[in-house]
Amino acid sequence: MALLTPDDLININMQLQKADSAVQEVTGLDIKGICKALYGTFSSSEKVGIVPVTSGNGIIGNFSASLHAITQYFGFDSFVTDMPDVSGYYEAVQNGAEIILMADDRTFLAHNLKNGKMANNQPCTGIIYAEIASRYLKADSKDVLVVGLGKVGFPGAEHLVQKDFRVYGYDADETLLERATSNLGIIPFDPANPKKFSIIFEATPCANTIPEAVLSENCVLSTPGIPCAISEELRDKYEVQLIAEPLGIGTASMLYSVL
Repeated sequence: MALLTPDDLININMQLQKADSAVQEVTGLDIKGICKALYGTFSSSEKVGIVPVTSGNGIIGNFSASLHAITQYFGFDSFVTDMPDVSGYYEAVQNGAEIILMADDRTFLAHNLKNGKMANNQPCTGIIYAEIASRYLKADSKDVLVVGLGKVGFPGAEHLVQKDFRVYGYDADETLLERATSNLGIIPFDPANPKKFSIIFEATPCANTIPEAVLSENCVLSTPGIPCAISEELRDKYEVQLIAEPLGIGTASMLYSVL
């Protein structure tokens, strides 16, 4: 998946509110309700310490502030440490953090210091976006198209298989497609011989990965991918129900998974 940029996180609260409304319209539940149903956990205003990390490409502008806004939106008592890295971790623990959120170029994690549970953003994001897609109230079958079978898409596809959906998968990387076909028993999707779907889950860092041939009227497209997987023209033409948001939904999934 692509690394976020500061521009992706502009008006994160507004993006989150918009996504929350879209999720509710598609599933009948808001994001918090999806998380509760998915993990069977409840938030009690746990204290979350957000630790900036300077390694690799360094701190993404707006990232810590966005996590602060997201965690507060979902009812957590959060703060951003003044210091980064190890000093920031020490500061978070000293100030009573029950959950630590921190990220470098490779890993964005949540660690619950009370129960020892730890979550990685990539599988958590894949699973919740797949869960949202699976709950589409207007779905006309149990067929799902999954586009992108990497570190986000594979866990999402696995989740859909476990929920007894008939999963069709595609990845431009044949090795990833073969792995998913072999390990999960999904059906390889052939773009040269397409079919239409009412449920689509996409997890790639590429734009416009969803071709017109797979779209059914009023289908749901659940995608954490940046840039967006569908053109504005196709979205309008087929009245696609789009669930797409850069950070908050995946972060909520992480937090609820470690409660």
